[in-house]
Amino acid sequence: MKYKIDVARIRENSIVLNGWVIGKELDDEVEFQVMDGQENPVEYKYVPVKRDDVSQIYFKKTVKKDLGFDIRIPYIRDKRGDRILIIRCKNQTARIKLNTDIIEKWNRSAHKKSMKLKNMLNMQTFASALDFYKENGLKALWVKSKHKLHGIDSDYDYPEWVELTKTTQEELEQQKKTRFEYMPKLSVVVPAYKTPERFLSAMLESLLAQTYVNWEVCVADGSPKGEGVERVLKRYALKDERIRYVILGENLGIAGNTNAAMEMVSGDFIVLADHDDTLAADAFFECVKAINLDPEIDVVYTDEDKLDIDGGELFEPHFKPDFNPELLTSVNYICHLFVVSRELSLLVGGFQEAFDGAQDYDFILRCTEKARKIYHVPKALYHWRCHQDSTASNPESKLYAFEAGANAIKAHYERLGIRVRSVEKGVDYGIYHSVFEIEGDPLVSIIIPNKDHTADLDLCMRSIIEKSTFQNFEFIIVENNSTKPETFAYYEEIQKEFEYVRVVTWKKEFNYSAINNFGVTYAKGEYLLFLNNDTEIIQPESLCEMLGYCQRNEVGVVGVRLLYSDDTIQHAGVVVGFGGIAGHTFIGLHKAESSYFNQAMCARNYSAVTAACMMSKRSLFDQVGGFSEDLAVAFNDIDYCMKIRSLNKRVVYNPYALFYHYESKSRGLEDTPEKIERFHQEIKTFKEKWPDILIEGDPYYNPNLTLRKSNFALRDLKKEKIGEPYRLEV
Repeated sequence: MKYKIDVARIRENSIVLNGWVIGKELDDEVEFQVMDGQENPVEYKYVPVKRDDVSQIYFKKTVKKDLGFDIRIPYIRDKRGDRILIIRCKNQTARIKLNTDIIEKWNRSAHKKSMKLKNMLNMQTFASALDFYKENGLKALWVKSKHKLHGIDSDYDYPEWVELTKTTQEELEQQKKTRFEYMPKLSVVVPAYKTPERFLSAMLESLLAQTYVNWEVCVADGSPKGEGVERVLKRYALKDERIRYVILGENLGIAGNTNAAMEMVSGDFIVLADHDDTLAADAFFECVKAINLDPEIDVVYTDEDKLDIDGGELFEPHFKPDFNPELLTSVNYICHLFVVSRELSLLVGGFQEAFDGAQDYDFILRCTEKARKIYHVPKALYHWRCHQDSTASNPESKLYAFEAGANAIKAHYERLGIRVRSVEKGVDYGIYHSVFEIEGDPLVSIIIPNKDHTADLDLCMRSIIEKSTFQNFEFIIVENNSTKPETFAYYEEIQKEFEYVRVVTWKKEFNYSAINNFGVTYAKGEYLLFLNNDTEIIQPESLCEMLGYCQRNEVGVVGVRLLYSDDTIQHAGVVVGFGGIAGHTFIGLHKAESSYFNQAMCARNYSAVTAACMMSKRSLFDQVGGFSEDLAVAFNDIDYCMKIRSLNKRVVYNPYALFYHYESKSRGLEDTPEKIERFHQEIKTFKEKWPDILIEGDPYYNPNLTLRKSNFALRDLKKEKIGEPYRLEV
């Protein structure tokens, strides 16, 4: 039995319900009954309604039977008015409680969806859609539109989600009573400049509301005479001696004003905050709680969200991964809230005027370079106010900031001794694309397992031969039980045509790990590129993009962005925990669509990438023993990445290395009992090898985000507890 109540409302003295119900078979009879809170029958009016939409969806045709209903139930406006609608179909029964709270919740949900749709239907949306259509075509616009409309049906609006997850008043009171073993003094550094008084007051009030009390705030006001905020600062300083300030009398620039505030600090840790933002009441408590976990923690950062100009609503939460070095050089994802030990801040030096506009980005990069340990608190504890001149709402208001950001990244690479050719604008302002120098002309061995499907294989190889700007490679084709005579004829021809193509023969049963390990024994290259035969290079610079990262000592594996033939994403990194074990991110998103904080178009670290197109150092491959052959089909690439990470090497996803992936044409589906049994055994093997990440969660994915979808949506609180990974039982 399936049913849905589309409309529930109270009109005068009646509950009005509109919806539909069907049984497994079209002729299954449906019965209704209404009871009161004491299980006494209640009279009601029932009118059958024709629902062609339901019949088309579930029975693929228009039927004569009325599948819908209009039910009207007498209602008394007190607890005696509680009603229970009972629906029976064959041996199934559904009991639906009806009261004012439940009906109002249904109405709010329906109103929320209609308002979302109404807000989307404006001239700006149509203009944006027209531009997208002109640039990407009708098919891409259709895909994007479907995703937008799907978003209307999302489980939660963020304000609703905040209400369900926020720290309770009882918890806040308990925090006030807590005494940590180490009670460091936090010094909040705030540069002020022509700050609206109400915004500064809101920021200071949020500090006074903190449950952790050992803090001070140091404000340096660089506003012009007559436009300062001394009146507000003086009032608050008289109220609380922890609030300290200095009037500079002139604008020293963002870096200069911040340095002036830093000169005032007397605490153990420095906290960076803007003059017009606010903090959650438990922000300091959570940061100090983290600091107490390990004496080597020098840096703490938190998640953040945005605050509308009036401070009335929170929106656009940024739930971040744990420390992600490659993401940090793609975008200043750390941003707020940032806490650093005073000792480390003195070691790296203060803010530098040369990077004004991105002075915090430069400072964060320098701090993370030298920090012993970096800790991420996965809670949105900082509220970034949006207004016309804020980069939070209007990136083009501070274009100079993005140029300063590129210079900060270049300086970062220079300090680390990393040779970079350029730092370019990425998919948007504030997103950066680092292009690295290739050292020498290393040989790349491209390992491709193949069983028949020579047309796919030929397209795969020729696309690289003809398009790739990097040309020092060899192909190792691992022949795997082909049956067609034309396949072997092709092998002879392609080896004659290209001297750097070699076919080797695997004579045992299919085992992806063993086949690739076998292929590597014939490889001469310093770098290995594992590649499926159903792929095609799109971006000519792809091999250079992969090599640029893979040559770096701290990097062990590099993956790419893979597209289906319709230009939607097949792979943009792997999250361990998706679907219970592991899965690809942003599946089905069109290549031109915006992803969660542009993550699909940012080079970043993941726990794993797919070996459908994956580069690794030969030396590391040998060190970890290659692919694990007890994982014959599934999760062997994830396992390999986990082994590389166990050597303290990083896995990088690079979106600028771009291929089509026509998705496993060479191998059948997991559609036999033997294959299904093997798949479940491999799930069990993976869980036994890497239990910690499945229990604790993927460090490169935020626990506030769902594991049931690949689009980084908010975690479904009905099915997934915050901080508790969803695990597949086998």
